[in-house]
Amino acid sequence: MASSTTRLMSFAEFERLPDSPLRARYELRHGEVFQVPPPKHRHLLAQYRLQALLKAAARDAGEVGTELPYRPLPDFEYWYADVGFVTRDRWERISPNGNLQGAPELVIEVLSPSNTVSEMLDRRNVCLENSAREFWLVNIDHRSVEVSTPDGRSITFKSGQAIALFFAPGASLAVDAIFD
Repeated sequence: MASSTTRLMSFAEFERLPDSPLRARYELRHGEVFQVPPPKHRHLLAQYRLQALLKAAARDAGEVGTELPYRPLPDFEYWYADVGFVTRDRWERISPNGNLQGAPELVIEVLSPSNTVSEMLDRRNVCLENSAREFWLVNIDHRSVEVSTPDGRSITFKSGQAIALFFAPGASLAVDAIFD
């Protein structure tokens, strides 16, 4: 019986993979390649609402994007944030032929059926240990947003509440605005 050895894929190897003819999107997670399924419409609506609301609040403080690619760790990672905020200074330092190094300052993940609890916990921890000031987990079904910070705190905001935006002093985002 033959045995096979599995080894981790580096980012350099990942970059050399051919483009997918089906326009599939891939992430590199801890040296393993994962195909990311396309989002459903309600997932996209939440992303677009968040992007618009955060962009309006951020003004010139930084950039807000959906499906924002980043490398939370130097070699075996290449991820996409459903929505992310990056300060103006960091944004302007990204090489035109490179990627954002470290996590965005704000990483927002909108829960999907394909997400596992383990994956989201790992993503949260890696992001908060590598540049993220906040990690938001948006639950469309429960109309809630769990906000986690590097000090280990997590607060769940629900309908009728608002989340203070660290990058826009005095500004907040109403939870209901994400889902309406």
